Amino acid sequence: MKLFNQGLPGRSAITYAGLLEKIEILRSTLRWASHLNRAEIEKLLRQSTALRDDVMQLSHLERFVKAASGDGEATPALPSEPTLAPPGERRRALRERSFIFEGTFGDNPKLLEALEVAEKAAPTDLPVLIDGESGTGKELMAKVIHANGARADKPFISVNCGAIPDNLLESELFGHKKGAFTGASNDRKGKFESAHKGTIFLDEIGELPLAGQVKLLRVLEAHEIQRVGSDETMIVDARIVAATNKDLRRLSQEGRFREDLFYRLCVIHVTLPALRERKDEIPLLFAFFGDEAAEILKRRPVKMTPRLRDFLLNYAYPGNIRELRNLIYRISCLAGDTADLVHLPNNIRPAARTANDVAIAGANGSAHALLSPNSLSDAKRAASDEAERLFLQHGLNEVGGTVAELARRCDMNRSHLQMLLKKHGIHSKDFRKQHVPVEEKRVQ
Repeated sequence: MKLFNQGLPGRSAITYAGLLEKIEILRSTLRWASHLNRAEIEKLLRQSTALRDDVMQLSHLERFVKAASGDGEATPALPSEPTLAPPGERRRALRERSFIFEGTFGDNPKLLEALEVAEKAAPTDLPVLIDGESGTGKELMAKVIHANGARADKPFISVNCGAIPDNLLESELFGHKKGAFTGASNDRKGKFESAHKGTIFLDEIGELPLAGQVKLLRVLEAHEIQRVGSDETMIVDARIVAATNKDLRRLSQEGRFREDLFYRLCVIHVTLPALRERKDEIPLLFAFFGDEAAEILKRRPVKMTPRLRDFLLNYAYPGNIRELRNLIYRISCLAGDTADLVHLPNNIRPAARTANDVAIAGANGSAHALLSPNSLSDAKRAASDEAERLFLQHGLNEVGGTVAELARRCDMNRSHLQMLLKKHGIHSKDFRKQHVPVEEKRVQ
């Protein structure tokens, strides 16, 4: 049975098979129970509620993916471009072949090409090398390959090669025997042994030291490993999928990556495009990560002002999908019902400076920083910081230095507001002294 496997990151995917299993367990409990007390009835009701929530979530995800995949009436090709396929046709063809997307969506030709390569490579045991910028979803693509292959029901083991200390690399990958070194108090399986019959994902393979590369090459050639401190070898059958954000070909030419290992890994080569090349996905990712953040934060999905949405649609995303996800989580946490530019990090927030801002900045001795910057980025940063400082000062003056009231008016988290005030060296007590109530102004 093919599973609908579009689960949220960090959570177990909900599948139709899993739901059927839960239903059967519930039915068996009811069928064989001779009598039920109040506590047992309440437990069954809670299980039924959880099951209903799972069904609703699966239904929501399925409808979301169908909408993202472009189901519906196909747009006929224009007369002037008769060879163009209708939007979504390639993705629909993959779905009709029961392809499991694992949460990847969008109709970018480069992404679809990568998915089509993954579809052909998945049933084989050939090594796959996935490259692309950091944050483009290389591990997700590895899971796509695993989920569509014959090993889908076997382990998927992920290893970050750049995070393992050199002195522990061999033990981490191949395991060790008790007493092999100081601290080895028990026998321990390595990652390759854990991935037996399944898939091992070697992330950041370009960070693997040369000594580790030699040992990995041995595994690829002989399909056997040897635990640290053991004389015995054991056969391992693990599908290898590696990923990197570096140019391994160039590294091999420079002598920093073994050329023979590169060619062993790069039997099937998949390149993931950067998010700036897949802008059709950005609105879909807004909705997907917005719903995900809302569920985690236990709140309604945040809305965006038109100017914030326009900025996020046109932003370059040097951190790719990972950066977009973090931005959506940030604004979902900091904003109230509606997020605006003010909820963006300072280093990417666009300048909102007017001629009046420059005049005020000049009166405060900072016009030179705005008008005579060393670079364009310095100008943007100075203008953004100055606009933020003036906004905070004006707001505190309006509320008489009451931080809680300003946070309420700005729909901002109070602790975040305190952090901004500290950043600009603004003291709320200074505004309490100079604030004069409106009634007193009228009397004067």
